[in-house]
Amino acid sequence: MSSRVKQRAGGKNAVARWVGRNRLWQRLASSGFFNTRRAAVLVLVVAALAFSLAVPLRTYLTQRAEVSVQEQRSANLREQVERLENRKAQLEDPTQIEAEARERLRYVMPGETPYIVQLPGDEGAGGGNDEKPRPAPSKAWYEELWSDMTGN
Repeated sequence: MSSRVKQRAGGKNAVARWVGRNRLWQRLASSGFFNTRRAAVLVLVVAALAFSLAVPLRTYLTQRAEVSVQEQRSANLREQVERLENRKAQLEDPTQIEAEARERLRYVMPGETPYIVQLPGDEGAGGGNDEKPRPAPSKAWYEELWSDMTGN
C-alpha cells in the first residue's frame, strides 16, 4: 500500500478508537442510530418543520413591520392634531385674530394711517402690487395665436 492509503486507514482507526472510548457513541452505534434510513427520515422531518414554520414566520414578521409603520403614522397624526388644536385655541382669541388680519391681510383699523416701508433688498417681500406693469398687447389674443400658428 502507498503511504497515502496507510494515512487514511490510520485516520479511520483513530476515529474508531475515539468512538470506542466514548460510551455515548458506542450506545448510538449499537442501537443502529447511524442507519441511513433513519438519517434520511430525520432530515425529511427537519425540512418539513422548517417549511411549515417558514410561511407563518414570514407572515408574522411582515405584520410586525406593518404594525410599526401604522404606529408611527398614528403618532404623527396625533402630533398634527395637537398642533391644530393649539392653533384653534390661539384663533379663538380676538386679539390673535386681529394680529393675523393685520399681518397677513394688511388690515388697518379706522383712524390709523398705513405705511409700508420697502427696502432695496425686499423685492417680492411686501404684499400689494409688486409686479412691473405689463405693456398693453398690440393685438387681440386670437390674432396673436393665429400669427404664432401661421408664423407671420
